[in-house]
Amino acid sequence: MDLSNTMKWLTGAFELLLGIPLLGASIVLGFGYGPLGIMLILHIITLLICRREMTGTTGSIFGIVTSIIAVIPFVGMVMHLITGFILLIDAARSR
Repeated sequence: MDLSNTMKWLTGAFELLLGIPLLGASIVLGFGYGPLGIMLILHIITLLICRREMTGTTGSIFGIVTSIIAVIPFVGMVMHLITGFILLIDAARSR
């Protein structure tokens, strides 16, 4: 499995975790919005790896946007779920 695919699985799983209604909000608020910054960095790294390996970048771009607008409570939850599914579907198709 190539590195871009591994990063898509990893970031997709983290996005789905943050999209779980009470759990994701507790994680984000409990750590002072730090997880959003960490996810932003992970999505940028994934985007760069995907560009280098010439694989799909849609999920990473969605992830970057999600990390930025996720400070809006319910919008963030929905965006985390959408982004997580996009990343996991992209990773599954890349096999």
